[in-house]
Amino acid sequence: MFGTSISCMDGRIQEPIRKWITEKFNVQHVDVVTQPGVDGVLVGKGGPHIELIKHMVAISVNAHGSSTIVISGHYDCAGHPVSDEQHIQDIKKAVSVVKSWENMSGKEVIGIWVNDDWQVEQVA
Repeated sequence: MFGTSISCMDGRIQEPIRKWITEKFNVQHVDVVTQPGVDGVLVGKGGPHIELIKHMVAISVNAHGSSTIVISGHYDCAGHPVSDEQHIQDIKKAVSVVKSWENMSGKEVIGIWVNDDWQVEQVA
């Protein structure tokens, strides 16, 4: 069973996110789709990168059967250097964006924040 993580490329957050997804959703594998500052990318600051993200998520959903998509933002993000509050707003907007994509009907789309202790907090 698979879950999907749409996250920043920052290596500091990959393990906490993978662990959270596997434990919370009882999946064995997590497909990882990364872009620097991905929460900012998904809310309109990413131009052509959004199409690539859509393509990768479609593979995860259609080929691997992922039914849970987790979008994250994190503390100290170099790719989207905004306040923590702005990140959380962007994560919530990004959840709505991804829910609107083709083939997302019936999929659980969740937003999380990785805080300054590298712990996961669900925000959407």
